[in-house]
Amino acid sequence: WDNAKKYVEEGNFGGKHSEVHKATVVGDTVGDPFKDTSGPSLNILIKLMSMVAIVMAGLTVAWSLL
Repeated sequence: WDNAKKYVEEGNFGGKHSEVHKATVVGDTVGDPFKDTSGPSLNILIKLMSMVAIVMAGLTVAWSLL
């Protein structure tokens, strides 16, 4: 959202004092804490999903050979 805010501040989509700029400021303000808190949990989720996929692939191969 920060890049969108900077893009609008450069004069695109109405510039600094437009409704679009207000929306990008709100998005940046709300999105920043979410980015900081969701990053570590998404990292754990991605690692867990890859481990489950590896285990399930092994079980699928083992059971398909029977």
